[in-house]
Amino acid sequence: MLDAAIREWGGQTDLWVFGYASLIWRPEFESAEQRFATLHGYHRALKMWSRVNRGTPALPGLVFGLLSGGSCKGMAYRLPRNHVPDALPALWAREMPNGIYDPKWLRCRTAQGDVRALAFTLSRRSPNHTGVLTEDHYRQIFSSACGRYGTTRDYAQLTYDKLRTLGIEDQALGRLLQLAGH
Repeated sequence: MLDAAIREWGGQTDLWVFGYASLIWRPEFESAEQRFATLHGYHRALKMWSRVNRGTPALPGLVFGLLSGGSCKGMAYRLPRNHVPDALPALWAREMPNGIYDPKWLRCRTAQGDVRALAFTLSRRSPNHTGVLTEDHYRQIFSSACGRYGTTRDYAQLTYDKLRTLGIEDQALGRLLQLAGH
């Protein structure tokens, strides 16, 4: 999948990456430019099972995915073309260790013009998509799911706090955090 993404990028220009959750508060790569961006056709949703990073196989946690429908505000990061050979494999190892996401090249709108960015989306057909969860199920996950990088609750809170710092209001995430006693 990484090879396919590199072929689709083409290597002739700088590479843009769309960040919508942990990539906005912990990108782990240096970018030459960051822009506020809006992605139409997808929305941020805490609807992906995490059995390692934010949970365990016995008690899965949750992480964000981009699901089709709606729109999502986040950040577009420009990686200089000559940095991509080092930066993209590291980003891929972080985001795609199990090939869970569907990486796509999507148009993101920015104040300086549209950019074509690599975005990590989630199919509703994926076995890692949660489907509909009840409020009680979210409460249970927020109160007890923890993995190698910490709790689902902390991950959701860090994302919410960083979004608000950037002036991005995610009302759906705010409601979920209220369930957890935010």
